[in-house]
Amino acid sequence: MTTVVLPGHVSPFVVHFDDLDAMGIVHNARYAVFLERALSQWWSERGHSYAGGRPTTSDVMHAVAEYSISYKAPVRGTGEIGVHFWVETLGETSAVYRFRILSADGQTVHAEGRRVNVKLDPRTLRPAPWSDDARTHARSLLAPVAEEAA
Repeated sequence: MTTVVLPGHVSPFVVHFDDLDAMGIVHNARYAVFLERALSQWWSERGHSYAGGRPTTSDVMHAVAEYSISYKAPVRGTGEIGVHFWVETLGETSAVYRFRILSADGQTVHAEGRRVNVKLDPRTLRPAPWSDDARTHARSLLAPVAEEAA
């Protein structure tokens, strides 16, 4: 038997009318925006953001190297949802996020996916190591390894 521990963070999020397509469901392109906003808010609360048009730390200088998403059930209409994200792996210069878009009660998975970020040196735009501070915060999002129960 495997012990399941929910990793990461769930950000409450509100779907607005302009997030919907002509059928009244969330437009597929908006899911990436939902994740971006949830991640940005989480990192900003930990001192990694933009202020006055400038990055507050070098760690906000990163690029999305890969993004994939699977749509499971449409989000129909406006209202509350949850954006659940965690770090699957943390490398020297990269971080692999996993995410799910959930119903407000957490019972329905509307979409799930993966996003890879690579930290960049602002001068060279080449991969650069994450700071110790960013690594500490990112580790709090790491998914624990499942343990076998006796």
